[in-house]
Amino acid sequence: MTDQPRELFTAVDALLAAVDDGSVLPAPAERVRLREAAGLTQAAVAQALGARVPSVQAWEAGRAEPSAERLGAYRRLLEGLARRYPAPAAPAGGEGTSRTPPVAAAVTATEDTPSRVPASAPRSSAPAPAAEAPAAVPRPVRTAAPTPVSSRRAGARTVASAGTPAGGVDPRFENGPLAVVDVDSDGTVWAYCTGGLVVDVPAKSVPSLVDWTLKEAKLGAAKLSGPGKDADPLLVLTEAALERYGLPVSLTEQERLAGRLPEGHKVIRQLARAEWKLTKRGFGPWARIYRPATGSERACVQLCIPSWQALDTRHWGDAGQLEPADLARVLGVYASRVMTPRGSTAVTGLELMTALHPPTRASAPDADGKRTSEHNPGSLGKDPVDPAPCEAPDGHPLLKDLSRFHVRGPAEKLFEEAYDWARPMTDAECTLRHLVGIDVNMAFAAGANGLNVGLGAPTHVKNPVFDPKLPGSWLVDLSHVDLSRVKAGKEWVELDGSLLPSPFTPKGERPEGPAWYATPTVAYAVELGYAVAPVEAWVRYDNGRYLDGWYTRLRDAYLATMADLGVGADLAPADFLAAMDDYQARDPELATVVSAVKATVKGGLGKLRERPRGEGWRPGEPWRALSRPTWRPDIRAAVISRTRINLHRKIVKHAAFTGQYPVAVLSDCVVYAAGGPSPLDFLPYREGRPLPGGFKLGINPGLVKHEGTQSVLWGEEVRERFDAPELNLARYIKDGTVTDADNGE
Repeated sequence: MTDQPRELFTAVDALLAAVDDGSVLPAPAERVRLREAAGLTQAAVAQALGARVPSVQAWEAGRAEPSAERLGAYRRLLEGLARRYPAPAAPAGGEGTSRTPPVAAAVTATEDTPSRVPASAPRSSAPAPAAEAPAAVPRPVRTAAPTPVSSRRAGARTVASAGTPAGGVDPRFENGPLAVVDVDSDGTVWAYCTGGLVVDVPAKSVPSLVDWTLKEAKLGAAKLSGPGKDADPLLVLTEAALERYGLPVSLTEQERLAGRLPEGHKVIRQLARAEWKLTKRGFGPWARIYRPATGSERACVQLCIPSWQALDTRHWGDAGQLEPADLARVLGVYASRVMTPRGSTAVTGLELMTALHPPTRASAPDADGKRTSEHNPGSLGKDPVDPAPCEAPDGHPLLKDLSRFHVRGPAEKLFEEAYDWARPMTDAECTLRHLVGIDVNMAFAAGANGLNVGLGAPTHVKNPVFDPKLPGSWLVDLSHVDLSRVKAGKEWVELDGSLLPSPFTPKGERPEGPAWYATPTVAYAVELGYAVAPVEAWVRYDNGRYLDGWYTRLRDAYLATMADLGVGADLAPADFLAAMDDYQARDPELATVVSAVKATVKGGLGKLRERPRGEGWRPGEPWRALSRPTWRPDIRAAVISRTRINLHRKIVKHAAFTGQYPVAVLSDCVVYAAGGPSPLDFLPYREGRPLPGGFKLGINPGLVKHEGTQSVLWGEEVRERFDAPELNLARYIKDGTVTDADNGE
């Protein structure tokens, strides 16, 4: 007698046990029937279970089964659907008897009800893993006659990932701040909103699309400040949508240089006939279509056209190539955590300042109960102010009387810029094996935090007494400051000043005489223990911490998105370095948001001193940016000054404690020679605690992360190849790639 019967019995018992504990799922066809009867997409199921759409497709085709961690949740979903949508009884009349298909029956039951999926609709309670990227939402299938706003949920994200406000959704903007408009293969136009919502768009032309957006789409965002304005809705047009609405998929070379369509384009004529207007920048990659406001009611829609290079690949990566639902997610997270994009990241960074500090507010009611517009305290006001002559960039109207070929020196021009400094390595450093770069997180945002900046026009003062709390520009001689002996706290310390960059010049060179400096730079000279005697100054008695709210908003956006990527703010040093290792690959879409947030910081500050952009400008003439109250080169200079000083302070603390000096500094990146490849091989941590006032590993703005590691041999070889002993290795430390073009060859 063989053991075969016993083995068969064992197999049967195992199968029965699997049925008892729920490991056996309904047949694949039944899984499809239940999902379709409920009107759920495969993407919705994938989102709820933390899986990918291809996985759900494989389960429904019978090619694969859910893993153990998702099996129970998937079975619970199917059981819940089976109770709500039981299998229809076999027809009594035989095979020829007609009956209504389950999907059609479900549609018929809901034709007279709103098409939005109700909040009480059954969903699986299984959370999606934080590290798994969301599945792309497939194109929806039209199953019902269109209603004024026909919509369906296509896999809503969680609050943390989608960036939905914790306080709930404003009913005026319940579909989110923006939508990506696309066209299906059958010609149906869909608007992919944030949170997985897909809306049927009935508009047949651009003017009707604008009308629909303002009247029915429920798109937009609430204001960020009490006296501010609600954000206008943003529509992102895919290539298919451009073709559908009579717009070119790409701009010609002439149109690209002009930044807009020609005035005679048929779509612009359609808008004019419908009494819609365009802003001065015309119909370009970031077009704004509006009608003059009536009272407090605004009528404005903004368009974003990725195929016209609206999304700069330096900051948005390949976002413009994403599927509509994925692009809606990327822009939606950015919009909810920063603000609805108003143009490039630089434009949005500047607009965020104004949104948080509007120039005017409503006054208190007068005797007749009427309110008027008045200056909003703490803002820059609604009128531009001229800079001090030393703060004006070359070509500014204030300098029109200078000779065309006159070159202003340090005693005539404020020159506060980020570091670009390097030095040859010492013999001792050449014996070490590695060059390790560390980078300050959100360095310029950290420099803006708590900074007192001028709000109004400058006042000229002769022989002033320096006041570190008074923002302005100071003409003072700092050449006497000796970095070989400086104060660190209350004590004097001896350093090798030849191995340190000067904190007073971007190139790290010691100043040779009087020069113009922003307040943070002069205050640092006093902090190092040296007296200062300004010759003259342009100071701003009207001042305040204008950028605090701006910093907080961008910091929170950065930290929240990094937390979604698995990099928390309270990680131990080694855990932080491990979490930062290839964090972009965990969710490339959220990594794009991180890149955009950082670009918003730098670009917004750069816009404070925007230069002429063609338009036939000539030196001595005003350019368009000068008409903005946010054209403030003094604020930009103060932020850069403070950022550079913050970095130098950490370098001095580190040198005083460890005897280690940087080899190169570029903006917010510092390179040290070290015995090992990790920042922990040279940062002086003791029992997990960093040096007070020195470099600290972490994700918060002002803390540092690992930028890259190369060998000392690599550094010497590169410098020898280009015959440049002081080549700035910080520029190439991330991946070690150096090209001839980088060095002007």
